Amino acid sequence: MRPIRVLIVEDSLVFRELLVQNLKKDPAIEVVGTAKDPFEARDAILACKPDVMTLDVELPRMSGIEFLRKLMPQYPLPVVVISSLSDKVFDALNAGAVDFVAKPAVSSRSQLEDFIRNELLVKIKIASTAKISNIKKTVAQQVQPQLSGKGKDLVVAIGASTGGTEAIFDVVKNYGTDIPGIVVVQHMPPGFTKMYAKRLNDQCRIRAKEAETGDRVLPGTLLLAPGGDRHMHLVKVNGVYQVEVKAGPRVNGHCPSVDVLFDSVAKVAGPSAVGIILTGMGGDGAKGLLAMRKAGAKTIGQDESTCVVYGMPKVAYDLGAVQYQEKLSDIASRTYAVLNKM
Repeated sequence: MRPIRVLIVEDSLVFRELLVQNLKKDPAIEVVGTAKDPFEARDAILACKPDVMTLDVELPRMSGIEFLRKLMPQYPLPVVVISSLSDKVFDALNAGAVDFVAKPAVSSRSQLEDFIRNELLVKIKIASTAKISNIKKTVAQQVQPQLSGKGKDLVVAIGASTGGTEAIFDVVKNYGTDIPGIVVVQHMPPGFTKMYAKRLNDQCRIRAKEAETGDRVLPGTLLLAPGGDRHMHLVKVNGVYQVEVKAGPRVNGHCPSVDVLFDSVAKVAGPSAVGIILTGMGGDGAKGLLAMRKAGAKTIGQDESTCVVYGMPKVAYDLGAVQYQEKLSDIASRTYAVLNKM
C-alpha cells in the first residue's frame, strides 16, 4: 500500500520544517511538497498531486479560507486545517476542509512532536479516506415544525465526528423551537466547542450553548458537550432532564464520547428519546445507539452516500443500532416524523 502523499502549506519556515521532519518519520506518510502561501500551494498541487493537504488559516497574499473557496470547486482535495483558537476554522470547514487541528502553543520540541504524532497524523490519515464529493452544502428539505406538543418529555441525542460540524448544522437548521431538547457530542478540541455552539445559536432557530452541569434540556435548546477531558451525561432531577459534565477517561479514544452520552440517554430517557449518528471515523456512538434502540428509543443513521466518512454510522448500522438510515437532507424531517409517533 503506497504512502499518503501530503502537501504542507504553512508560512512559518520553522513550523513548516518541523512538520516535514516529524511527518516523514511515519512510513505511511510521504511529504511531497511544501508551500508558504496559496500561490505556491496551487503550483505544488498541480506538480505533486497530493492525497491530502495541511493548510494554515492565516497565510500571506491570500487567506487559507479564500484559497479553499477557490480551490475546492476546481480541484477537490482532502484538507486538514491547522488553526489557532478562532471561529475562522468553521468558515474553513464550510469552504470544504475535511477537519482541523488546533495549532499548539508549545514550550518544547517534544510537545510539538506529540501534537504531530497524536493529533495531526491521525487527522491526515482520516482525511485520506474522506469522500470529498460529499463535502458540500446539502440542499435540505425545509421542514415545517409540526410537533404535537410533547417536546418537554422527549430528548434528541446527536453524535458526530469528522465532517460533523457541517452535518449537524444541516440537520438542526431545519429544527424549529418546538423540537425537544437536543444533546450533542461532536469530537472537537477544547475552546472550539463554545464557538461552534455560538455559531449554531446565531444561525439556527433553536437556542444553542456549550453545556454546563445543571443545564436543563428544554424544548428548542441544544446543549453541546465541551471539548477537553469531560464527558456529558443526561440525568433527570426532580422530573426534569438535565446534563452533567464531568471528568472521565477517554472512551473509544475520545473525551467527550458519543457512547457515554448515548448510554446515559438510554438509561435515563429510554423510549422517550431519538438518537442520531452522523458522519465520523471509528465506532464511537455505535454501541450507545444500540443501547438506546434496545431501551425503546428511535434511532437514525446518516447513509453512506452523504457521509464524509462512513465510519460511525456504518458500525452502528452493522450492529443493528440504526432503525432508519437516511440521507443527510432527510434527517430533520425523519426526526419530526418519529417524534410525532411517540
